[in-house]
Amino acid sequence: MTSPGPRLTSIRCAKALTPSGWEDNCVIELDQTGRIAAITSNNAGATDLSLNGIVIAGLPNLHSHAHQKAIAGLTEHRIAGQDDFWGWRDLMYRANAQLDPDQLQTVARYLYTGMLQSGYTSVAEFHYLHHQPGGDPYRDCSELSARLLEAASEVGIAITLLPVLYCRGGFNNDPVQDTQRRFANTPESYLKLLQACDSLCVDNPDRSVGFAAHSLRAVAPEVLSATLEDAGSLIKDAPVHIHVAEQAREVAECLALNGVRPVAWLYDQCDVTDQWCLIHATHVDSGELDCIVKSGATVGLCPTTEANLGDGIFPAAQFLTDGGRLGVGSDSQICTCPAEELRLLEYVQRLSLQRRTVMIPDDAGSNGRALITTAISGGARALGEKSSGLVSGARGDLIEIDHEHSEFASRTPDQILDSWIFSGPNNAVRNVIVGGRHVVRDGIHPLRESASGPFRQVIAMLNNA
Repeated sequence: MTSPGPRLTSIRCAKALTPSGWEDNCVIELDQTGRIAAITSNNAGATDLSLNGIVIAGLPNLHSHAHQKAIAGLTEHRIAGQDDFWGWRDLMYRANAQLDPDQLQTVARYLYTGMLQSGYTSVAEFHYLHHQPGGDPYRDCSELSARLLEAASEVGIAITLLPVLYCRGGFNNDPVQDTQRRFANTPESYLKLLQACDSLCVDNPDRSVGFAAHSLRAVAPEVLSATLEDAGSLIKDAPVHIHVAEQAREVAECLALNGVRPVAWLYDQCDVTDQWCLIHATHVDSGELDCIVKSGATVGLCPTTEANLGDGIFPAAQFLTDGGRLGVGSDSQICTCPAEELRLLEYVQRLSLQRRTVMIPDDAGSNGRALITTAISGGARALGEKSSGLVSGARGDLIEIDHEHSEFASRTPDQILDSWIFSGPNNAVRNVIVGGRHVVRDGIHPLRESASGPFRQVIAMLNNA
């Protein structure tokens, strides 16, 4: 399979959303690494590409487990006594136990083409499937990590690889279970993995690496802090991610064993800064919410997965009102469309609060535009980016919404964004640019069809295993 083509140097946009509002007939100039060098207005010169729809910055996917795409939709058959997150987790462990490196790359390649077609232009891959099916290490500790990076490069999505530290089987320091042996590392072996992953990302502007601890269940906070310190300059300015307080049972177990709730325990034991991204953080009290806001950490929400697993509802509307930062991700891959994630995020808050348009921080304006702006800003920060949106220095990631679609007829740009999220068609994204490379044309990724056949073969193998 071929990689995406050369980077563009200039793109003319008929209408683009910048921090100052909608700009008409502007030109986005890109440097050789695919970042935005400048945005100029009313430039009549030639450009590499012209986009006639409405253009917004690409949306970051701040939380992905690529391997779970292989079981998306296959865990909806109820088994007595397994109708909660923990029953789903057991099914997921068993289903993914046999994936080999080639199969993981196949699944990720297909998954990432779908993300791009839906408007995600970058992904934070929270990767904890490290070893062979029996738990023995591969000769190259970064074998599976390298396959994810290669899949991302093949299809042209920017990736922040987050190799995951996983040390224990629960809050009380139980050993990992047999099904978890593929995930487990000591802090020492994890640092070797982190170094290997970092070397795979050097000199590639569409790859970066960060640090992830699976959860406080899987990593004691003192081990987390010590490993972060030992990583040193390797993760200077890099993002730090962790699952936390996703399930009520998790909170109860933490309280019983440690006398404190998970988020409060994390803040007591670790130096949580604005480099951190707390995934889910579903079950928080007002004091914990205040800690998150004050630290500047991002909360990573995955509304379709959280609904699918019955996690609960994070108080997102209050969090934004208080000045918090958040973004969205695809997590278990039952949905890979950012518009659908944002729709559900808003609707769940409406149901909880019993009022409308609750995720907009101001008294008036486009709710769709507010949701998109929030997701772009928070998502970019969670992927380690200092700048976001259509501004100089930010990544040259753009998506064009098809303004000529029948369901968007006679609507303003803000109304098109509202319609895309709350009532729009699935094929609203026309063109996608990642780091200056044109990776989706007229709604189709050029590798989508060729990636589909191998993906089907992997699924057939798993279903027959």
